[in-house]
Amino acid sequence: MFCPREVANFQFNPDTTNYKVMSKITWMTIIGAFSILTATAPAFAQQTADDKLNSFFKNYLEEYFRQQPLQATSLGDHRFDDQLDDISQKARDGWLTRARGTLKELTRQVDYTKLTRDRQIDFEIFQHELEAQIWVTKNTHPFEEDPRTYGGYINDGIYLLLTQSTLPKETNLSNCLARMAELPRIIATAKKNLTHPPKAVLETAIRQNRGSISFYERDIFDFAGDTPQLARLKTAAAKVADELKDYQKFLEGELMSRATGEWRIGKRKFDQKFELETDADVTAEQNLADAETEFASVRRDMYVVARQLWGGYFPQTPVPPDDADGRRETITKVIDAVDREHGRPEDLISDARATVEKIKTFIRERHYLQLPDPDRCQVIEMPEFRRGNSLAYLGNAPPLDPAASSYYAVSPPPSDWTPQQVKSFLEEYNRHMLQILTIHEGYPGHYVQLERANRNPSLIRRVFQSGPFVEGWAVYGEVTMLNEGFGAGDLKLRLMQQKFYLRAVANSILDYKMHCTQMTDDEAMKFLTGDAFQSEGEAKLKLIRAKQSSVQLSTYFVGRMAHYRLHQQIERELGEKFDLAQYHEAVLSHGSVPVKYLPELVHASLSEAK
Repeated sequence: MFCPREVANFQFNPDTTNYKVMSKITWMTIIGAFSILTATAPAFAQQTADDKLNSFFKNYLEEYFRQQPLQATSLGDHRFDDQLDDISQKARDGWLTRARGTLKELTRQVDYTKLTRDRQIDFEIFQHELEAQIWVTKNTHPFEEDPRTYGGYINDGIYLLLTQSTLPKETNLSNCLARMAELPRIIATAKKNLTHPPKAVLETAIRQNRGSISFYERDIFDFAGDTPQLARLKTAAAKVADELKDYQKFLEGELMSRATGEWRIGKRKFDQKFELETDADVTAEQNLADAETEFASVRRDMYVVARQLWGGYFPQTPVPPDDADGRRETITKVIDAVDREHGRPEDLISDARATVEKIKTFIRERHYLQLPDPDRCQVIEMPEFRRGNSLAYLGNAPPLDPAASSYYAVSPPPSDWTPQQVKSFLEEYNRHMLQILTIHEGYPGHYVQLERANRNPSLIRRVFQSGPFVEGWAVYGEVTMLNEGFGAGDLKLRLMQQKFYLRAVANSILDYKMHCTQMTDDEAMKFLTGDAFQSEGEAKLKLIRAKQSSVQLSTYFVGRMAHYRLHQQIERELGEKFDLAQYHEAVLSHGSVPVKYLPELVHASLSEAK
């Protein structure tokens, strides 16, 4: 998962979407794409400003990938797949020095005023990302305070090679073996560097490390399949598993004894990070006010739908009074009734696959947008080491190796859960909610949008993708698909869509209040279960997630509002000439740009299409 805001300090976050068109790449094509230019200074001077920006960025990536091979892998450049990052303090200080130097050289070597408008936007995106890297490095300390950071090297360093590299299988396995030999160094560095992590963060790292042990004891061989290197792989994996078991003792013992870190980042840092991470020309306070207004509006809409469904579920019972308590009771009881319409845990993956086909059929028949061809998205069971605080994620093909597979990963209930926990889980993700989730993660959500983003000719836009654009597009699709007729007016499906959207709105409110006020766990749980109609299990996971991240939970609502408002604006402007597929093409054709650029770019595309 490529998270653009973590670009300076790579860490896998299991709670966010995987932000990561060429033919199947070879060593020579990658080398050609990223080789350091050998042009002389006079030749460089003769280049257009656009060419200078492209050359400057390629040079930046070349050195960046050499310093951080795991990021190269996650983005699809496989030249360094046999290496892992030097994560010593000295090396990481060098990352910061280089970001500062690059930011200074960007304005010196590239004349912004001479760039075409598209490349000016690329310049601004690159400049903003460098500023964000510097801020994150100076204001957060993941190598000291977040043990999940090291899980990215331990897990993704191997897993991505086995699942998303288009290099020959035996080459990938050789690179896996080389990286596995580096893991004792990574684990030793983790033990040395980790100081006082927040307890909520450490608890997730402990659960995920158990999954890592299982991966090296069992799952890695399923991914590897038949290979002449099996004996070497078994020996190497056994050694890593032993190292991880010792690391588990460290996490559960010594580190847990000093897990006293503060997870709140405070209002000042939150405000700064919010503006850097959303890049949407909206402040954290403005977004909170918008979210609170929208929260009340969505609840009103949910009451209207729930009241229509009431008689079907409770034919002999009068609708509760139309006051605050009665509206809450009506919505809650109808949601509880709908929740009971769920599948079996062993069928969760097959149910998700069936849902995919149903949604794709509607998209084609309605001419909602053009689906990717070929379709490289696979529905899989979520690897245990990536389970944590969410049911599903989309692991998209990396932008520099776009012929790789994408994965819509769905998590079954953990094997150690009680029957009641499993029941609650299945009710939360009932048959209707599973359709909304698949719209969000797959079609026309993350998979379709990110597949299109990988085709964008701008290397800068393929590498740096806006979280609010990505998440906002997925949430926008949930309501727009139903507005266009998906589900044929099924009120149960509409209620689940409203509930899922209310969750996105609640994310923004929870995110702000957890980090900028002294909102307690009890207050948060009351808000999520009582006001946002989430199950207790779902609310507990969201509470943990809010403590383990900041601002990311707000990106869903920030992006959704930008996408939805623009749709309404363009449709109003064009009237009967508005074409939904053409509009979606205009939105997706520019890559995952910060949403503040969308009105300008979409208007330009639609004008050219006339």
